[in-house]
Amino acid sequence: MITNTTTAIWQSLNNTDLVCFSHLRWNFVYQRPQHLLSRFANCTRVFFIEEPLFNDGPDKLHIEEPIKNVYVVVPQLQHGYSEHEVINKQKDMISDLVSMKDITNYFAWYYTPMALTFTDHLNPKMVVYDCMDELSAFKFAPAALKDNEKLLLEKADIVFTGGYSIYEAKKHQHHNIYPFPSSIDKEHFGTARTLKSSPQDQSHIQGPRFGFFGVLDERFDIELIENVAKARPEWQFILIGPIVKIDPATLPRFDNIHYLGGKDYKELPAYVAGWDVAMVPFALNESTKYISPTKTPEYLAAGKPVISTAIKDVVSPYGENKLVHIANSAEDFIKCAETILKKKSHKRWLNKVDAFLEGNSWDRTWSQMAKHIDNKLVAKESIAFPNTTETAMAS
Repeated sequence: MITNTTTAIWQSLNNTDLVCFSHLRWNFVYQRPQHLLSRFANCTRVFFIEEPLFNDGPDKLHIEEPIKNVYVVVPQLQHGYSEHEVINKQKDMISDLVSMKDITNYFAWYYTPMALTFTDHLNPKMVVYDCMDELSAFKFAPAALKDNEKLLLEKADIVFTGGYSIYEAKKHQHHNIYPFPSSIDKEHFGTARTLKSSPQDQSHIQGPRFGFFGVLDERFDIELIENVAKARPEWQFILIGPIVKIDPATLPRFDNIHYLGGKDYKELPAYVAGWDVAMVPFALNESTKYISPTKTPEYLAAGKPVISTAIKDVVSPYGENKLVHIANSAEDFIKCAETILKKKSHKRWLNKVDAFLEGNSWDRTWSQMAKHIDNKLVAKESIAFPNTTETAMAS
């Protein structure tokens, strides 16, 4: 929904480009960056700068426009450069991009603190850090990540966090920080409530079906799924998503576990529609300590009962409000699943879900973020031009 306030913010941000530096690739998994930045693209150009790809060809800057006003920028570098050379190559390419695309009035939006190493020469009108996760806790995280994040927190004008738990961990590290947990596209996932046909690679799988979509990485609780699948061979487990940073050979291989690979965002409701239960089976470790899984409200918007491990940002608010079942073990998971499968109707629960999700949307999250940015811009300009501001107020 476009309100008068949103329109005013759009106008104030007009002609102010957004230059984003991300550790995630635009075409990897459609999630928080794509939801937010595609909305910013309604009023300004967005340059989404990814980490380099290395090959045997010449150095070049690959640019494509997957949606209007979003330019995905990928530095393509030759193999063999030292770390110092890679940083300097990226710095030169960013300078070329700024010149080529006439990026003169812009703010920098960081998803990765590691980008500071090749962006310290830039002069944005504002620096935004959207802290999705505690990246330093992830597998293969660079050793310098913590130090770079400290520098980014010093440099940032405003910080957003991807959930409340990570906000609690960071709130004393910055003076202008706001929590924005994962939101939802209710209309998109809500279609799962009425879809009847199932995708071809899922339709032959007999129920009951337990489903998951997302990245299969070090956060995924392999042992939990293995133990439940082994204990209940009649239950079918459908796992959708790419396998990243873990050896595929470590994943359980039973007849009732089905790895369907990655799917396009627009395809997900059709898969979820055919599930009896949706899962958030994350292991409880350092890499999941501060996560706020976007899939939780998406599953709920699709009208599916959810079983999750005790992830802090799922327990509160979803578990505490009896919207999601929390399982601390394979035995707990089985008990929760049996309770769900025995229920003849979920109507009362679904009404509660809809009431809870009311007003929750990526449009709203974007609008609130943009308002904070606009307020900060006004504050910065009043400091930079105090006499102008006083004159305007007096008149």
